[in-house]
This record gives sequence, structure tokens and C-alpha cells, in this order.
Amino acid sequence: MGRRSYFVSDLHMFSRRSQAELHADSLQQAAGKAKTFVLGGDIFDFRWSTLPSTEATVGAAIRWLDALVGAHRTCDFHFVLGNHDCNSRFVDALDKYARKMPNLEAHPYLLRMGKAVFLHGDVADHPEMCAARLTHRRKHWSRDEKRRGPVKNMIYDWAVQARLHQLCGSMIHPKKKVATRILGYLDRIGQGAESGTEHVYFGHTHQSLAAFQHGDVLFHNPGAPIKGLDFGIVEVRS
Repeated sequence: MGRRSYFVSDLHMFSRRSQAELHADSLQQAAGKAKTFVLGGDIFDFRWSTLPSTEATVGAAIRWLDALVGAHRTCDFHFVLGNHDCNSRFVDALDKYARKMPNLEAHPYLLRMGKAVFLHGDVADHPEMCAARLTHRRKHWSRDEKRRGPVKNMIYDWAVQARLHQLCGSMIHPKKKVATRILGYLDRIGQGAESGTEHVYFGHTHQSLAAFQHGDVLFHNPGAPIKGLDFGIVEVRS
């Protein structure tokens, strides 16, 4: 059996809600047998980081990446940025780190591999998302260095404890609407079904999906390692 390819997203590392550390061994094990590993955005969370500064979060993020990418030199890693980790300081550090690592490539919006497209999924936030609109929205997030204080963190923790994030996720991001919006965006940038796309791997919604079919395209979402939500490392279909 040949080496496999994997996709994960939305670890939201450094936020209080993230339980990514529970999956650290699984991530290392998957990378050890992978030919390709795609990190699909919001791997790190700069808005909700509990670290004392943006610089500290950037440093911790690069160290985490190095422990993964540097330990598996025969695996090709791709980092597709999300809204929570497109912070401009991190992007600069990521680009600098990627120049030193021949097995890591960073992508601001999208990665295409054969019949599969990988993107974060925040394109589903607007019914008419296009390249220009996404670039404009991401500029706001690139400057986002507002670490949330204890009161907002407490409210967020309460929402997670009450599992309101599960209810809101299914209401705000119903899978058919999400798939329709993503396909619309892909059509507008020339990466839709007519270009040969058969699989879309995305995150952002935190709603796990396993081969949800919409039209001629299958959608895959790993979910998020947050209490009450499903999460898994997704094997990429070739």
C-alpha cells in the first residue's frame, strides 16, 4: 500500500477551548506514514490566544510546526491559511520558516491537487464570495491581534459547556448551504466541478462531514477538537 495523504483544520491551538493536545500523538503518527499532509487553516488562533502577546503566539506556532514538519522530512506539508491564523506577523514568520523547509509550502487561500481542492471554508460566510471579497475580509483578520479578556473567555467557555456551539453551528452552517456557497466560490475562481474538481476538503464550520455529496462533488470536513464536537484526521481521496 502506498503512502497516504491527510487533511486537518481548526485545531485553534492556544485558545482555551482547543483540545488539540489530545490528538498530538495521532497527528505525529499520521505524518509519519503520509506522503502529503494538508493543514487547512485555523490551526492556530490569534484572536483567542491565551499567550501574553502576538509575538509569543507566533513563536509558539512556529515551534509547533517545526516539531511536526521538521520531524517528518519525507512528508510534504501544505499550510492553507484560515481567518484565525492569517495574522500578518504569523504569515511573515510562516513564509520565512517555509523557505528553510523544502517539505513545507504555504498557501493564502487554496491548494489544488489533482481532482481535490483544499481551502479553509470561510468562503461560505458570504453567498457571493469571490477572490476580491475574500481578500478584503482577510485583511481585517490579518490585523487582528485583540486577545480576548477573561470576561469574553468566560462567556465563550459557558457557551461551550452548554453546547450552544453545536446548535449554532448546525443552524448557521447547514451542510447544503455551505456546499452550495463553496461551489459558487470555486466556480467564480475557475476551480469548480467543470475544472475537474471531485473532492473539496475544508474546515471553518467545525461541523464534521464525511463525503457529503452536492452535485458531482464530495465534501469533507474534519470538524474541530473542541468539547462536544466531532474531530478526526481525514484521509484524502485520490
